Amino acid sequence: MTQPIVENVHIAGNDPKWNMPYTPALKVTGGSLVFVSGVTAAPVYHSHPHQPSEFAEIPDDPGEQAAMAMENLKNVIEAAGGTLYDIVQLIRFMVDQDRNQDAINRVMAEFMGDHRSASTSVEVVRLATDPRLVLELQAIAVVAS
Repeated sequence: MTQPIVENVHIAGNDPKWNMPYTPALKVTGGSLVFVSGVTAAPVYHSHPHQPSEFAEIPDDPGEQAAMAMENLKNVIEAAGGTLYDIVQLIRFMVDQDRNQDAINRVMAEFMGDHRSASTSVEVVRLATDPRLVLELQAIAVVAS
């Protein structure tokens, strides 16, 4: 297996005092790309059209939703042969960032530790699966090939 090499890319002005939750860019050499569809606190596999009863266990708490979404993300990446540390890009779609972002950030920091992927946060009015959802995660990972 060829292990990918992932290098952080920084520009002038980088200083650890900023404690950024992401890195501006990552340079990847080798490995295989894994493109992860958006995951939420909802079950990865669910009916289409949606059946509200399948989402009955979704909590209202944004931190609890973030933990469930991160578990779903972890499971998908592990199925592809990687770990959360193999994520090179993460896009977060959030409902009401002012209200939910701090709780989501705390939980994501627990899951990601010191790993910093390139990331973007986008505020949205609503997520498609269920109106209670406040977070959807889309990722690209690089795993050994």
